[in-house]
Amino acid sequence: MSLKKELEKQGNWLFKYRSFLPLAIVFIGTLIHVQAAINPDSFLVKNVSSNTLLEITAICTSLVGFLIRVYTVGHTPKNTSGRNTKRGQVAESLNTTGIYSIVRHPLYLGNFLMWLGPAMLTANFWFTVSFVFLFWLYYERIMYAEEKFLQQKFGKTYADWADGVPAFLPAITTFRKPVYPFSWKKVLKKEKNGLFALFLLFCFFDIFGKYLRQDSNYNYFLLTLCLFTGLLYMVLKYLKTHTNRLDEVDR
Repeated sequence: MSLKKELEKQGNWLFKYRSFLPLAIVFIGTLIHVQAAINPDSFLVKNVSSNTLLEITAICTSLVGFLIRVYTVGHTPKNTSGRNTKRGQVAESLNTTGIYSIVRHPLYLGNFLMWLGPAMLTANFWFTVSFVFLFWLYYERIMYAEEKFLQQKFGKTYADWADGVPAFLPAITTFRKPVYPFSWKKVLKKEKNGLFALFLLFCFFDIFGKYLRQDSNYNYFLLTLCLFTGLLYMVLKYLKTHTNRLDEVDR
């Protein structure tokens, strides 16, 4: 099998199971967080003030990633730029405006920043570097398979767009106004679990780490946000499952 075929095959397989990468990050990150709580002198962050700054930086990094996903999903039509299906890739049209005019894979850029935050929270330099390297290997193959699919489906239209737009690092100067107006309904329907998952994870690290250190000074602001986003998730889940309030034609 040629290298191109092998990369495409790997990419399609990883695309199908791409939801498992965050779980692996959480598991390994938790082990490192436990070690940091038990033996803090072996890690980069050793005092309360710097730990707070790291936590704020990590949360802000993840929120930037989440906002990139929100903007991307909010300006795209139905059956594009989403989680797609268990059968594989889906694309009824090619997104080339809005954020897709400055970067070809904005959702993966958003994913990277969202999960970089928890990786940073471990305060372990080598784990953070390893996360970046693993993400690159993992998503490079997914992006290759996705672009192969789009090239076969849209031909020259895709090739012309891809030639002028970078794959992962945005080129702000090429921005073009999105064709579709922003849809909050689509964002609430498609991204309802992302914000809750982030705050749940950050809250877990905060509570678990302090419990191991026998510190009861929990971050109640973070806990409140976790509970609020959890309640919001349940409400949106109910609306999506039992009503059509979040439905929108062609979105």
